[in-house]
Amino acid sequence: MKNASRTYQPQGSARQFRLAGTPLASFRRRATAIVIDGLLIGIVLLLIGGSTSGELAGGKVSVSFELGGLVGVLIAVLYFGLATFFGRGRTIGKRICGIRVVSLVHEHLTLWHCIERTLGYSASSIEGGFGFLQYFKHANCQTVHDRIAETIVVRG
Repeated sequence: MKNASRTYQPQGSARQFRLAGTPLASFRRRATAIVIDGLLIGIVLLLIGGSTSGELAGGKVSVSFELGGLVGVLIAVLYFGLATFFGRGRTIGKRICGIRVVSLVHEHLTLWHCIERTLGYSASSIEGGFGFLQYFKHANCQTVHDRIAETIVVRG
């Protein structure tokens, strides 16, 4: 069976009609990009974790795992949100994979769009990642976090 390339099909606004026919990113490229970004976040967390212990007034100081988890979530939200905003739809992983996020309602992604989409990753992760797999069900290859933020991921 040949892997057919799909293109964006507009559903409403003038912005969406201008995006008609835009080639959408494949699931493989999207998955690879998020793995690359996840590895980068992991490296940052390892570096931070390695520098959180020390001595303070003769006692050992360290960050607990629970606080580390909260810090990890904060770093991930900041990384994905800010990298997508300042990278004009591209994180480092997306740039390497040749894909980018595009707003369906604005010409340019707003910072709120980027943070909202990042927070939507948790909704896509619920129930074993089913929200990511909706890529295959949705006509425009949108996952849950894409629909929350009103975005699509395109090649280029």
